[in-house]
Amino acid sequence: MKRNEHASARLWCCAWYFCIAALSLQVPPLALAEPAAVLGLAEARARTIADNPGLAEMQARYEALTQVAPQQSALPDPVVSLNAMNLPWDSFDRNRENMTQMQVGVSQMFPFPGKLGLREDIALFEAEAALYSVDEMRLNLNKNVSVAWWEIYFMDRALETVQRNQSLLRQFVEVARTKYEVGKGLQQDVLLAQLELSGFLDQEIRLQAMREQQVIRLNVLMDVSPELPVQLPMMVPQPANNIASATRLHELALSSRPVLSEKAAAIDASESRLELAEKDYYPDFKVGVLYGKREQDLEGNSRKDFLTVMFSVNIPLYAGTKQSKAVQQRARELAKSQYALTDERNLVMSAISLALADYRRATDQVALFGEGIIPQARQTVESMLAGYQVDEVDFLNLVRSQVTLFNYELQHWKAFTEVNQSITRLKAAVGEENIYE
Repeated sequence: MKRNEHASARLWCCAWYFCIAALSLQVPPLALAEPAAVLGLAEARARTIADNPGLAEMQARYEALTQVAPQQSALPDPVVSLNAMNLPWDSFDRNRENMTQMQVGVSQMFPFPGKLGLREDIALFEAEAALYSVDEMRLNLNKNVSVAWWEIYFMDRALETVQRNQSLLRQFVEVARTKYEVGKGLQQDVLLAQLELSGFLDQEIRLQAMREQQVIRLNVLMDVSPELPVQLPMMVPQPANNIASATRLHELALSSRPVLSEKAAAIDASESRLELAEKDYYPDFKVGVLYGKREQDLEGNSRKDFLTVMFSVNIPLYAGTKQSKAVQQRARELAKSQYALTDERNLVMSAISLALADYRRATDQVALFGEGIIPQARQTVESMLAGYQVDEVDFLNLVRSQVTLFNYELQHWKAFTEVNQSITRLKAAVGEENIYE
């Protein structure tokens, strides 16, 4: 008899403890002091932009291309020649023949007017496109870092939720075991609670593994050791909800997105190449001057020196198979660049619309879970708990209600994360941080 009374007391103590724990779910946790090692999103982005080797590579490529234009606008190097002309083969005597002379000369190639300017334009447009590619990569890095950061944030909140539910499931196990010991419960209730607890433990293991993967990804982007631990803040501000309209965002993208400017610069370069190919129908010029020094004859009489002036042009004799084909090639390359810009513009507009749709959907879900579903689910758990204590609700339904609440809490945090990730993708798609009205 005393044993049953003692077990009953344990049952009601566990039940009341569990009730208090369940009610405490409605009270937001107190904000804890954050250690100095907490990595904020802005700091993660700044580290990535400063240290990412891929971005440094793209920047070095742009700087290298800026050195091409001065080379392309310069004339070809002049040619200096030293000649021994009309030397007798049998004696190599410079005094014997009147036409024997030692020559020194210089010649210079002059491309047809306009060619050098076009070559310089091509190099400038290619450097401009490279600069826009640097800006585009910077946008993508910010996007990738932000998405990874928010994934880690979601994993942290999910792990907190799992651990909190593990604690509640342990209380379930204790309550079910106590009721079973006093003969008011079933052994299958104890086994069911233990099974659900094992499921939460398995989910914690999987979430920890997923978090480690995202940490490695974030560390690689920041160019630090993949094994470096990452700690994020527990609380973050709510995102702004005054996102501009799709029409406004599309207009911003046309002027702000670097990849579109890069494609436009590629079109400019293709147009200059086409114009240069058309100018190849016209010849280049070569001008040269030779000074010929003659020695005295065999009798000691002096000979006058010679001055030779040269002028030559190249003849486009094979224009049908060379210059004409080059013009056709450049024309098709120009069309390719134009199609590429149109295709990229369509992709950008699509990315903006998709990100905006994801933002609106996730925002609605956050409001639905936070203001409707989760409070209702918590009330259901409390009601089920009260009913189970007086044997009006079976243990299976109580466990199911708690698992349902857990799933809704995870979905709430997932939707909150997706709101912020969609804002990140939207900024990257537009190419502009200010996407608000």
